[in-house]
Amino acid sequence: MSATSFPDLVLPPDGRQSETARGIQRGALRYLAARGLVGVPEFCLASGRRADIAALDTRGEVWVVEIKSSVIDFRTDRKWAEYRLYCDRLFFAVGPDFPLDILPEDTGILVADMFGAGLVREAPRHPMPGATRKALTLRFARAAAGRLMGLMDPEALRGLAL
Repeated sequence: MSATSFPDLVLPPDGRQSETARGIQRGALRYLAARGLVGVPEFCLASGRRADIAALDTRGEVWVVEIKSSVIDFRTDRKWAEYRLYCDRLFFAVGPDFPLDILPEDTGILVADMFGAGLVREAPRHPMPGATRKALTLRFARAAAGRLMGLMDPEALRGLAL
């Protein structure tokens, strides 16, 4: 089945992000896909926190990409540090005008716009424990499959916990 088999299956914007953040998200997802990763935007972690993008590579390595659309967004949001528990690599994705020197040195950096992204700094690897990886991978699979099912038949998911 090709991607064109379901041309009408497009997630609507969830309304929480600014236009700038949506553009960064799109570019970051394109970057991830070009590197062979698949991403789930707005991914709910076991802690209840929501990662802007969780991505999985072919070996099962998990990346979390935290989108920052402005300096104010970065300075007022410190929950990103908790994401380290749920990924092997942590990145920030920011717009082209974002001052990169304020981002933590122990994270990766993607500079993105709605057309794509470029890697400025690779994120250091900090492997998750096996049990965390297994639980997160299962959560990732259920979230991705549930979203696809919901696009195909929204009524099928009523009452289903994803």
